[in-house]
Amino acid sequence: MCEYKSPVYQVRPVPVEKIQANAYNPNIVAPPEMQLLELSIWEDGYTMPCVCYYLQETDRYELVDGYHRYRVMQTSKRIYEREGGLLPVVVIEKELSERMASTIRHNRARGTHNIELMTRIVSELKQSGMSDEWIKKQIGMDRDELLRLKQISGLAALFADKEFSIPEERSEKDSRPL
Repeated sequence: MCEYKSPVYQVRPVPVEKIQANAYNPNIVAPPEMQLLELSIWEDGYTMPCVCYYLQETDRYELVDGYHRYRVMQTSKRIYEREGGLLPVVVIEKELSERMASTIRHNRARGTHNIELMTRIVSELKQSGMSDEWIKKQIGMDRDELLRLKQISGLAALFADKEFSIPEERSEKDSRPL
């Protein structure tokens, strides 16, 4: 029996110029999440290799998974320079239809964020003293999303650093339409 070895045990640095996107990836990432991905790669480095298929006839690598990590390398000068233009890649040997299925599996396996868990994380970060600005930057939230999660939590402590006032009642004369 042949012993199987997962591709992740053979990560190789590949010049980003030798990598190309596939023509079938349906995954789209919104600009705020792309900015967060760039920040994540800047702060943590590449922690997961891109998955590619080697195109022997052109000596290029076609992406199966990792298109947005690849785009960050192409568009972020600071990351490109720090990484020397090399992207961590693992290679799989599969026919096109299998690569297409693999792309979809990779995309769908990432899932979505559970609101309850995100609310709990925000609550814990606030209770540990992190500012709204820190939370927004580090986990890629805009002001409205953070406010909604804080409201969902129902914890008054999450609003402790904010000033609130109740508007004064207006007289009947002041409340007439203009």
